[in-house]
Amino acid sequence: MKYMMFVCSDTEPDTDPTELPDIYKWVAENDSHGRRLTGNVLASTSAATTVRVRDGELLVSEGPFAETAEVIVGFDLLDCADLDEAIEVARAHPMAREGRLELRPFADLSD
Repeated sequence: MKYMMFVCSDTEPDTDPTELPDIYKWVAENDSHGRRLTGNVLASTSAATTVRVRDGELLVSEGPFAETAEVIVGFDLLDCADLDEAIEVARAHPMAREGRLELRPFADLSD
């Protein structure tokens, strides 16, 4: 099952003083097991552009679509057996402690 894992900042990171997991090891392990299909870090929200169309008019604005302290800073596309496996993959990601990870399955549009 494929999941989009949004990697987000958080205003309340973990206070555990132990060393964070190494992101390069996390990537290598999950790539080698076929659980991570792709992923990347996003540019700063200052580089974001929001595009909308309302009443036929194109509206383009600088910045993210929402004013919030927490922002999406990256993503990973996961291919896991089920949600439990996806949770275990996310649990080992450094941003599980520094930020937050949102797992979202892809919709089945065949219906």
